[in-house]
Amino acid sequence: MYELSKEFRFDAAHTLHRIVDAEPSRRIHGHSYRAEIVLRGRPDPQSGMLIDLGLLDRAMTEVRDGLDHHFLDEIKDLGPATMENLSAHIWRQLAPKLPNLWRVTVRRDSDTGACSYYGPDAA
Repeated sequence: MYELSKEFRFDAAHTLHRIVDAEPSRRIHGHSYRAEIVLRGRPDPQSGMLIDLGLLDRAMTEVRDGLDHHFLDEIKDLGPATMENLSAHIWRQLAPKLPNLWRVTVRRDSDTGACSYYGPDAA
């Protein structure tokens, strides 16, 4: 069993209604994010690859382009722009193209927080 991972970065702005530190979060502000995409499985016996990295790069670029330098509050089906919702949103965008998708982790460069999403069928 193998795990293959790649990351992409994006910068985006949003607002967020919170209980703690509420006022700064309600104003439009931005973050630099990193999204780690992890595939898991066995390599194809003929190619020796879990996936052609060119296909992975194309799928990741499409998702990144939909997030990078966007106002996250306006992204359809995202919901509040939390790391939880971002990781699930990225999963939903990639899962149809990446059958071995195992995990999506979103990190903010400004702090040490991260959130991982394993998909709707994870136990």
